[in-house]
Amino acid sequence: MNIDKNQIMQLLREQGHPQADQAEQELPDQVDTEQHAGMLAKFGLNPQDLLSKFGGGGLGGGLGNLI
Repeated sequence: MNIDKNQIMQLLREQGHPQADQAEQELPDQVDTEQHAGMLAKFGLNPQDLLSKFGGGGLGGGLGNLI
């Protein structure tokens, strides 16, 4: 699922994340939670948490490999 970088940046800034500026430089405008999972992890973000927070889910409830 794609999430707009602005949503992620808002979350990082609300949390006072020390690498928010770096994340803004490195993340693409549309972050694919699967394709960019490693980059998200670098900034302490869990793709499944982002999917839950920003309305992910869809079929399978966004459970990924938990089933």
